Amino acid sequence: MNKPITIAIDAMGGDNSPNKVIEGISIHSKSSTDIYYKIFGNEKLIKPLIKKCNLDERYFNLIHTDKEIQGDDTALSAAKKGKDTSMWLAIESLKLDKADAIVSAGNTGALFLISKLNLKMIENIDKPALSALWPSKKGMNVVLDLGANIDCSSKNLLDFSIMGAALLKALFENIKPAVALLNIGSEEAKGNAMIKDSYQLLNEKKYSLFDFKGYIEGNNIMDGDVNVIVADGFTGNIALKTAEGTSNFIIGELKKALTSNIIGKFSSLLNYGNLKNFKNKLDPRLYNGAILLGLDKPVIKSHGSTDALGFANSLKVCEKTIRGNLINQIKQNIK
Repeated sequence: MNKPITIAIDAMGGDNSPNKVIEGISIHSKSSTDIYYKIFGNEKLIKPLIKKCNLDERYFNLIHTDKEIQGDDTALSAAKKGKDTSMWLAIESLKLDKADAIVSAGNTGALFLISKLNLKMIENIDKPALSALWPSKKGMNVVLDLGANIDCSSKNLLDFSIMGAALLKALFENIKPAVALLNIGSEEAKGNAMIKDSYQLLNEKKYSLFDFKGYIEGNNIMDGDVNVIVADGFTGNIALKTAEGTSNFIIGELKKALTSNIIGKFSSLLNYGNLKNFKNKLDPRLYNGAILLGLDKPVIKSHGSTDALGFANSLKVCEKTIRGNLINQIKQNIK
């Protein structure tokens, strides 16, 4: 039997919330056991959805607040709204050890700031990093930082390497993390001074948690030979948005080609299974759930525009980070 887990959920953040949040909880609860959900949000909106989804009242607690953070709030204005918003209350429950992790699809900047105001950093880590899962030819990659830090030092990239490797190990216990720095070339002489210093720091010492593989270029990220890709937040965010845009473009153009005429439609029927597998491989909902690493409690960011299936997957990522002892793995290796 699994150890019981309590997940705090900001039910009001993101597009089409709380609808997608409650539906996402319903989807996740059917595939997981020993999960208790602390749901923070407007009970007038949420109670009918709970009834519609037939959630078992033994496994959730609804904490009412009619205050919420909007998507267009700045991080500072969101924090100034007070401690009664659904996001703040959810994070505070984590601070008070009333939950094991928090999931929100709300305002990213607000989530980062309020988390940092309420939670402590892990000792010896200077900056948190936003990480996420990307598919590859051989499985899954962890990529970080995806935008939490525009300016980074070589020490930060060293920390990100350890945290990213710990995350991969927590999610996929039997896989040995292979770390590489995202760079403009694979040769040692390529890159700026910060990247070169980071390379030296990682290369001069052997780490039991992971193998360091040097540099990786953007066009090799999905080959699968490396499964933890490390970058500063500026570079990582551009890589992420480029990959998302490319994926959406490919799926859109393929759909157009297969539905524009009778030959395309017939071809799509003949190849339905292969096309479905191809679409699932690129479906961002199936990889939803970014993790803010560096804090002493797990904070998971669901994409604001995802649907119920995507939110359910962020809950699954959250569950795996807890069961994989992510925070303890980072603490043990960051020393």
